Amino acid sequence: MIAAIDPVLANACGFVGMGCIIGAYAYMTGAARPNPFVQHGVNLLGAGLLTISLLVNTNWASLVLEGFWAAIALWGLTKAVLAKRNAQ
Repeated sequence: MIAAIDPVLANACGFVGMGCIIGAYAYMTGAARPNPFVQHGVNLLGAGLLTISLLVNTNWASLVLEGFWAAIALWGLTKAVLAKRNAQ
């Protein structure tokens, strides 16, 4: 789909993105009180990096999944911003 990005770089982005999403999930599961900005921010970063990879190595089902993953992360970040604003 996007030929200007080197496939090796795209795969590297995909692996780093995968690590971000797995790391955020492990953080959420392991932390007693996970920081939503860290959790959702790292998930959003991971979804973005995986999207770069998927635009070069197209897999439509995974690309749609990353779109939903990013949307949920943005929703979580929005909720965290509003909660912080209301707490002040």
